[in-house]
Amino acid sequence: MRIKTIGVEAFLNDYEHEARLDIAQSTIASLTMGEILELDGQGGSTFYDQLNREKMNYGWIEGSAEFKQEVAKLYKSVDPDNVLQMNGGTGANLNAIMALVEPGDHVVAEYPTYQPLYDLPEALGAEVDHWVIHEEDGWQPRIDELKKLVRPDTKLICINNASNPLGAVITTEAMEEIVEIARSVDAWVLCDEVFFPLEEPEKCTSIVDLYDKGVCTNSVSKDYSVPAARCGWTVSNKELADRMRVLRDYTMICSGVFNDALATYVLRNRERVIERNLKIIRTNREIVNEWMAGERRASWIPPKGVSVSYMRLDIPVDDESFCLDLLRDTGVLLVPGSRFDLPRGARLGYCAPEATLREGLSTLSAYMHEKFD
Repeated sequence: MRIKTIGVEAFLNDYEHEARLDIAQSTIASLTMGEILELDGQGGSTFYDQLNREKMNYGWIEGSAEFKQEVAKLYKSVDPDNVLQMNGGTGANLNAIMALVEPGDHVVAEYPTYQPLYDLPEALGAEVDHWVIHEEDGWQPRIDELKKLVRPDTKLICINNASNPLGAVITTEAMEEIVEIARSVDAWVLCDEVFFPLEEPEKCTSIVDLYDKGVCTNSVSKDYSVPAARCGWTVSNKELADRMRVLRDYTMICSGVFNDALATYVLRNRERVIERNLKIIRTNREIVNEWMAGERRASWIPPKGVSVSYMRLDIPVDDESFCLDLLRDTGVLLVPGSRFDLPRGARLGYCAPEATLREGLSTLSAYMHEKFD
């Protein structure tokens, strides 16, 4: 199988450890272990009481019963048995796509967005058509264009809610239209929901609460600020879950006892995490809005309740060379938009710690005006 390098991952792997001011990441300001232990209001005793009883063996292969139950609570009517623990959202997408796609299948994938959602099906031998989203629409998908792309033999539709890196949210109404189109040709719908909106969540609905042939992928990495756990999941019907059970034995076996316990503890205390993270989203978004109002070389469509965002840059050079020069000369890290097939821009990790965001934006402005004015 020939598979392309994931542009954003390769860039971060090469350069993130050189950063002095990292405003490139998509997680909501990662929690420290000390902050995590304060979530239960008992100094973490509920976490360690559980962990201290556990043997450090393989643990629950598919995820503990407690983990599955906590994940199931995030949805309206999900059987915990159909929740499968995965190695982050990345592993969840890999296993779901491998379970669904065979050579010669027809796949429609939202584009541009998180690269594996369209490149993985292609690497597996599928014919992939891009459902292109447009900046002039506020990065909202055009349902009529999806209708034109879907065929009687379409096997899978891949979408991202919210979009990485654009931060665009698909509402329940739009999702219902997508489901109607998928149902008309009996296609599956995979929705990567690792950036499911924390703000006004009542306006969005998970694909698995709308469609029996829907599969969602998620993790504790983004909305829950614990990427260190490397703990994600899939939710689907039993038919697909059984296919993925087989694949998991080849791709991961298990996430590990500690990771399972950590993810379960975080999900059990998710209301405190969400309260903290909503405050970061709202505070930092206003910081960027104020900065954008005074910065003529940058613009964005403000994200709605999610931690990932994209900004256009009015610069006379390509974004890759600009971001590398910016990092070398100032220590500010941005991911070039071209790594998402979105040239002349950058992914802005606006949910970085507030001090980092403010200094990073100020340094970015000074650098652009020094170089180009």
